[in-house]
Amino acid sequence: MLNRIRQATTGYPRQFWLLFWGMLINAAGGSMVWPFLTIYMRQRLDIPLTTIALLLTLNSAAGLVATTAAGPAVDRFGRKGVMVLSLATGGAIFVAMSTASTLLLWIILMAVNGAFGPLYRVGGNSMVADLIESERRTRAYALLRMINNLGVAIGPSVGGFVTATSYALAFYIAAGATATFALLVFFFVRETMPQERYASNPATGGYGEVVRDRPFLAFCGVYTLAGMAYALMMVFLPVYAKENFGVPENQYGFIMATNAAMVVLFQYTITRVTERYHHLPVLAVGSLFYALGAGSVALGWNFPTFVASMVILTIGEMIMMPTSTALTANLAPSSMRGRYMSVYSLTWGISLGLGPVVGGFLNDNLAPVAIWYGGLAMGLVGTLGFVLLARALREQEAK
Repeated sequence: MLNRIRQATTGYPRQFWLLFWGMLINAAGGSMVWPFLTIYMRQRLDIPLTTIALLLTLNSAAGLVATTAAGPAVDRFGRKGVMVLSLATGGAIFVAMSTASTLLLWIILMAVNGAFGPLYRVGGNSMVADLIESERRTRAYALLRMINNLGVAIGPSVGGFVTATSYALAFYIAAGATATFALLVFFFVRETMPQERYASNPATGGYGEVVRDRPFLAFCGVYTLAGMAYALMMVFLPVYAKENFGVPENQYGFIMATNAAMVVLFQYTITRVTERYHHLPVLAVGSLFYALGAGSVALGWNFPTFVASMVILTIGEMIMMPTSTALTANLAPSSMRGRYMSVYSLTWGISLGLGPVVGGFLNDNLAPVAIWYGGLAMGLVGTLGFVLLARALREQEAK
């Protein structure tokens, strides 16, 4: 696997290689803690699960708000400083979590974590766009997704044993991994922000130009709708499978492991195929896989059939995510990449917020299986939306 990864990254700048391996360290360290965080909070604070869910919601809400500020910060102050700030804050939060014993302190920690987490994502995506030429960006983002998923696969496997011995040790290891990546970025990564400085054109300080970019906003709207189908699958499949067909948590863990393993093993190969074509038609195909993955759950009845649905959805994920990030980087003016990446990042937050709400309404007012018909419809409408956008772009280019 390591030789394959090295061959895949041959020819990329040294700085991309550093971000690549740093992401593995960071993902493995962080995922040693996050899968077990609800258990830890439950034991540490002795609070209801509803309260724990609200803490996680607060984390997500803070992330959505902070994402809007991340773009201008990345475009004005540079990518590197914002990335280091995000990683350093994350490491400090892991240390604080190891000793936090009051609900008020956890509220503060979850809000701060949500606020600073998106800074690295926006800064890192913008830096990769600066480093890699447009025709190779899709593959570059695919490689980063692959190594991130490898870290996510490693982290919980190790974290399960570590947390069984000491949660504090798990938090310290996660903090150490995040701090290591922060130091690597601080000492060895150069700033890549383009020379056309933020200050040279004050009109670009906010999101006005992004809001006026109708093709980009149309892409974000359609992408959000398609992402809602993906969110339904990730949020509702475990409870649907258990309550209606008796699939236990340990079997569902293998379903999620299938998702991570497929990304690690096949992401780069799929991207080498999809990058030969225009982005919007590729996204239409990816949205169709989302639709089929979610819709096929309605026909499932046991563990193997739900694994098959996850396989279909994951194919769509491997098509959609690197392609959409690369498209955003290509659409953004070089001096506004941070803001474009911020708006793009918002689409996932909105999808994860709206999708489960719609799914919950369908479940409570129609039937549990209606969730998946809703996901099928979302994915199909997303597919149609991408097809129409591709057609409109071709007509515009023909004029």
